[in-house]
Amino acid sequence: MKKKLIGLLMAMTMVVGLVTGCGGGAADEKDEGGSISSSVKVETSDDSSAGGDIEVGIVLPTKDEPRWLQDQKQFETILGDAGFTYQVLFSQGSSATEKTNVETLISKGIKVLIICAQDGAAAAAAVEEARDAGVKVIAYDRLITGTDAVDYYVTFDSFAVGAAQGQYLIDNAPEGTDVPLYLYAGAATDNNAFIFFEGAWSVLQPKIADGTYKIANSTEAEALKDKAELSREEIGKIIGQVTTNWDFNEAKSKAEAHLTAAGSDVKGNVLVLAPNDGTSRSIADVFAADKDIASYVITGQDSEQASVQYIIDGKQSMTVFKDTRTLAADSVAMAVDILEGKEPATDSSYNNEKIDVPAKQTAIVVVTKDNVKAALVDSGYYEASAFTGLE
Repeated sequence: MKKKLIGLLMAMTMVVGLVTGCGGGAADEKDEGGSISSSVKVETSDDSSAGGDIEVGIVLPTKDEPRWLQDQKQFETILGDAGFTYQVLFSQGSSATEKTNVETLISKGIKVLIICAQDGAAAAAAVEEARDAGVKVIAYDRLITGTDAVDYYVTFDSFAVGAAQGQYLIDNAPEGTDVPLYLYAGAATDNNAFIFFEGAWSVLQPKIADGTYKIANSTEAEALKDKAELSREEIGKIIGQVTTNWDFNEAKSKAEAHLTAAGSDVKGNVLVLAPNDGTSRSIADVFAADKDIASYVITGQDSEQASVQYIIDGKQSMTVFKDTRTLAADSVAMAVDILEGKEPATDSSYNNEKIDVPAKQTAIVVVTKDNVKAALVDSGYYEASAFTGLE
């Protein structure tokens, strides 16, 4: 058993240096004595009718964003190599489907649930069912709020993501005062959206308060410009005005409406805080098409392949690279410890409005045209052939 565990941990460590790929194939099952022998087929699809006992269940929010397909591949690679039975299910933007997915996995005998919530508050009921069934719950990337049924949280430092986005805008802003600043945010149902915005506000607010930047599209943010620290309720009011709901089309429509209503005093050379890559591309296309926008600096996150190409082409300014290989490996390492009866390693905690959830944070990297090759290609995350114009 000890030899097998050492090999398993080595596999998880090594995958961070490998090219992203899809795992699968044969897995291993435990015999009555607890040792592991190969024979059981690993469940990799989102077909909830698949049979057999599953040790680790993974629930991800949607197949419609490249980010979550990347995460799926990491889980399939790491868990497949580690020899655990598992199944990945997608909620497709529905909290009801998410709850059904959790119930399906519980019925298959999972010992550990790794879940990225569609709605952090709504997911509480699902994880409470898991807890009542004796399943350990790992919140993945998004914190589940208002419940004590979350055992661990694996995440990127969301505050640092927002702060990095805000700092990039500061470092690359045009000269002068009253530089127009357009603010956009994620979904109000996602706790991370609040933390991302809080991080960005922490570095942008002094420049807003002293008149260096002029908020162009949020009266709520303008009313709070002199306040360095915002309450969750105050951030919620701003997000209510500038949310994209993580949706490409909603981001496009909102940006079009803002620019249609904008006067010449908030056009010209502008800054745009976009919450992630998908919304960034949509918003960037709108700003690029407006003849009164002379230039724009725009943020992003997730290092989606399409946005990496946008960065190479000069249509998106930056992205925050959150290496899903590391995040998935961290969550699987937690699952392994739980299955082996050990206490998983954590380095921080997050309050979910009910308890302080022990957490493991993963580092982030700011990616621009200058370091895109080193950060994303040389590291093995993408193949160079995936892009044109890469230097």
